[in-house]
Amino acid sequence: MDKQQWTDASAVDEVPEDDVIGIVVGGRDIALYNAGGEFYATDNICTHGHARLCEGFLEGHEIECPLHQGRFDIRTGAPLCAPVTEAIRSYPIRIEGGRVFLALD
Repeated sequence: MDKQQWTDASAVDEVPEDDVIGIVVGGRDIALYNAGGEFYATDNICTHGHARLCEGFLEGHEIECPLHQGRFDIRTGAPLCAPVTEAIRSYPIRIEGGRVFLALD
């Protein structure tokens, strides 16, 4: 049995393919990504420059911060290059009935 609590975040069709949007879910600023039809979610604030990642550039599974061009892996939140050194939090995703659900805890 699934013990995670799932929160409805968005309609699938509200996230353009190969793009990112910023949403607020459960009081959290979240970046929601559609990378080739696969969905991912991370915190939306860069751990280095406090910029919103949804305003950055998505290429494949990497989001580039718009402020200092640091990059994160959207699948894990791992930092990929300087100046970022601290990961961003990533969230489990579930797609059901054309909706994107996140496990926030």
